[in-house]
Parts: sequence; C-alpha cells; structure tokens
Amino acid sequence: MSIAPKQPFVGAIHLFYIWAMLKQIIAPSVLNANFLELGKGLQAIENGGAGLVHLDIMDGHFVPNISFGPGISACVGKGTKLPLDCHLMIENPENYVGEFAKAGAAIISVHAETTNHLDRLLHQIAELGVKPAVAINPATPLESIKYVLDIVDMVLIMSVNPGFGGQSLIPYCLDKIRELRQMKPELDIQIDGGVKLDNILACKEAGANIFVVGSAIFGKPDPEAACHEFVVKVGAYQVDERR
Repeated sequence: MSIAPKQPFVGAIHLFYIWAMLKQIIAPSVLNANFLELGKGLQAIENGGAGLVHLDIMDGHFVPNISFGPGISACVGKGTKLPLDCHLMIENPENYVGEFAKAGAAIISVHAETTNHLDRLLHQIAELGVKPAVAINPATPLESIKYVLDIVDMVLIMSVNPGFGGQSLIPYCLDKIRELRQMKPELDIQIDGGVKLDNILACKEAGANIFVVGSAIFGKPDPEAACHEFVVKVGAYQVDERR
C-alpha cells in the first residue's frame, strides 16, 4: 500500500520547482562606476553577462546621499543594450516616475516607506508601460507589502541601510527573503546591498534570484571579469541569451 507524502513535503517540492525555473540575474549598480568612463563600464558588464543595469536614484532626503536623476539615467540607457532597473530612493516618488519612464526605465522600484498610496503608485507605474516593483528597507516588515504582491513584478529587499555603497550585508535580511519566497514562490526577488562572491550563494539559497552588485564589480580593476565571475557563480541569465 502506498503512503501519500505529507503536505509540507509536497509544498516544499513545488516551491523548489518554481524557484528553480526563475532566471538568476546579475544587476550591476553603476553607483560605484567611474563616470568619466561610463561607456566602457557599461560595455564591460554587458560583456561580463549582466542581465540588468541597476540605477540607484537618491535625493538626499529619504537617504543621506545624492546620486543622479532621469537625465543621467537616459544617458545610461543610450549607452547599453541592457534593461534599466531604476531604484527610486526618493521622497514623493509619484512626482517622478513619469520622468524615469521617459528616460527608458524597464523596471521602477519604489520604497513602501515613501508613499501613503502604494497601491495607486504601483498602478501608476504599470500604466506608464514599466514593470512596477516595491522596495523595503532592512527593518521594514514584509507585512507592509503583502497586499500588493499581486500587483508587482518584483520585490527589492534592501540588505543594507540605503544611501552608500560598500556596506556589509545584514544577515537577517536573508530570513526576510526566505519568508517572502514562501509567500510568493513565482515572484522575482531582488537583493540589494553587500552582495559579494563569498555570500551570493547564501542569497540565492535564501530565495533571491536577482542580485544587485556594486563595488564588488565596479570597484575591481577588471569589471568585466568580476561581473563574469558572479554570473558563473550563480548560473545567471546572460546578455548573449537574448540576442
């Protein structure tokens, strides 16, 4: 007589199957790039197998740093074939998502902490023809975004306190990713902050499938080789596969 497996075991197999089907993507952040030679940097990550270009947009209010806006983002878009992944760490994002859509954003991530009308804002982004995503800081609970998970194409989990590159990954953020993967197995989950070669597999095993990497690529003498090393490490989706 056969004995049916217990339901949690079946659920675990189903979760693993869905997770295994998700593309693994390296998304280098140009925040750490040499802007005097940005074209060369963009070509390097393309050649290295990156799947996205990550743009950290900071206003000096929501986070204690200032980076760049839609104008520079548009210039980046003209210099690469890679989709632009715009991470808005700004107050009043509803006033600016249109400009980033015009700049060529393929994905716009907005922080749940920056708006009182998250549902409306995510729909606003989708209506612009851009993939909507929601981001949360390390200490922000998943409870705050659970009702919009069916609206977004991606959730960005900050694994450092946002504002500056080169920080160390906060370990409890991996627990958040595990919990989120259980909540929404088919969701693209991006991890941003402190991702290095020595911890990226732990990030992947927790359930992340899109990895923002900044200083560990653009802070190296050979960004192309550094990017390729990350791509190989996680078996990531490479630019050549889209040609």
